[in-house]
Amino acid sequence: MELSPSTIKSASKSRRKSKRLGRGNASGKGTYSARGLKGQRSRSGGKSGNQKRGFKASLLKIPKLRGFKSPHARKETVTLAILEKYCNEKQTVNPAFLTKVGAISTPKNGVKIVARGELKKKLKVESCLASKNAVELIEKVGGSIKF
Repeated sequence: MELSPSTIKSASKSRRKSKRLGRGNASGKGTYSARGLKGQRSRSGGKSGNQKRGFKASLLKIPKLRGFKSPHARKETVTLAILEKYCNEKQTVNPAFLTKVGAISTPKNGVKIVARGELKKKLKVESCLASKNAVELIEKVGGSIKF
């Protein structure tokens, strides 16, 4: 027998059988069959199923969106440790060079250098933003940075 959605069966006694209504008083759900006495809900087809909800009510059920999402793309961050790893003293460091080396994915959003790690090489950095600490550390080693 092949396995397909129509041939799959659940394990025995894993599914609870539904209570059968209106099968005599001995069943526990006879007489009014758990519908109470008179009224619209006691009749067949009376006020059941999914309720149609007005637009305003459904709108109020949706949670409010909080915060702010900037439309501007964030600059790609590069640490001093990455610059130490990929750069020589002869090269000028710019977004195009960092993309070529594989330090960033795209130069289009811009680059920001962050002061994390050590820098021992004298580098010439162009067209990159940098944090105050990063600028100090680059200049301390003898490098230069041009925004």
